[in-house]
Amino acid sequence: MATATLIKQHVIDPEICIRCNTCEETCPIDAVTHDDNNYVVNAEICNYCMDCIAPCPTGAIDNWRVVEQAYTLDEQFSWGELPAQEELGERADGAIEALEDEVSALLEEARRGLGGKPVAPSSASKPTVNLYNRGKPARATVVGNYRLTAPDGETDVRHIILDLGQLPFAVLEGQSIGIVPPGATGAGEPHAIRLYSIASPRDGEKPNANNLALTVKREPGGVCSNFLCDLPKGAGVEVTGPFGATFLMPNDPAAHIVMICTGTGSAPFRGFTERRRRAMPQAAGELLLFFGARRPQELPYFGPLQKVPESLLARHLCFSRIPGEPRTYVQDKIRADAERIARLLRDPHTHVYLCGLKAMESGVDEAFADVCRGAALDWAVLKADMRGGGRYHVETY
Repeated sequence: MATATLIKQHVIDPEICIRCNTCEETCPIDAVTHDDNNYVVNAEICNYCMDCIAPCPTGAIDNWRVVEQAYTLDEQFSWGELPAQEELGERADGAIEALEDEVSALLEEARRGLGGKPVAPSSASKPTVNLYNRGKPARATVVGNYRLTAPDGETDVRHIILDLGQLPFAVLEGQSIGIVPPGATGAGEPHAIRLYSIASPRDGEKPNANNLALTVKREPGGVCSNFLCDLPKGAGVEVTGPFGATFLMPNDPAAHIVMICTGTGSAPFRGFTERRRRAMPQAAGELLLFFGARRPQELPYFGPLQKVPESLLARHLCFSRIPGEPRTYVQDKIRADAERIARLLRDPHTHVYLCGLKAMESGVDEAFADVCRGAALDWAVLKADMRGGGRYHVETY
């Protein structure tokens, strides 16, 4: 990647990064690392594979600097903001342009391998992103904190409603926000921001209210999840975002939306369903949900889901740990409903969304491939076409 003495260095914007760890988990060669302050890219290891670009929810990962000498890890760890591009003089203009072209070509190649750059549905509203960051967070107030899972369930999942008061904070279904947990690590650094999907539609948990809802699972030892789950009404919380520009709901009432999730991955789909119910009650498009959990007691929104009419939302609830019953996962129900799935996949109005545990991703992919084989469809080609057209979206963790 060097031209003369110049290199194009991959760097991460510390002001936008929410420390979600997606880039480090995605990097196949461990070029991304972090300390209690920043996520950084090791220039000695990075091979410009671009695998980390698409999954980043904020775009912080997609930053570059042309330099004569690479920034060290220690320099990157110390940043509070990205350094400006160095002034390298006229002699470097051609080299910089060549490096820009080379990196752009690599990025385009990586995107083609994934079926193209992730894009929003063509009918989706234009999102607002990155209004607030750690240096300038929004201040929200807790107006509701309700347990969603049964008292005797093994997991504690909460529905938390945050009111933004008079602050402008426009969101769309499928976007996320960052929560800034108070306090510091043992090393004295601020706790990392944590990302949560919005579980309410764009006009608020209640229509025309400047609030939003989150679906939060209490994790043992989880700094942010325990902070949120323990918040009483009236408590304040610092919020960043909103984030996300592609995992968005189509505004087309003819759109069929297939939603596949586990656990708190149901959050954006609650927003999708409420938006369709409020804004498009007579929509011709189908909503189809595959929702996985260990047991009914641990499935968020299990009670409310029973009250949603089948005419609005067709659903498969999939349980893997009910005593005396076979383990059933979302991919099993996809295969069981193969005729409907094949019909929907043939329809150019169909959009597919996956959200939840990363472990389900390969199983779902195999199930779609099986359905397609039985319907004389090529899933690899179809998936790439849907992704490139803004109709296939994955957010797993």
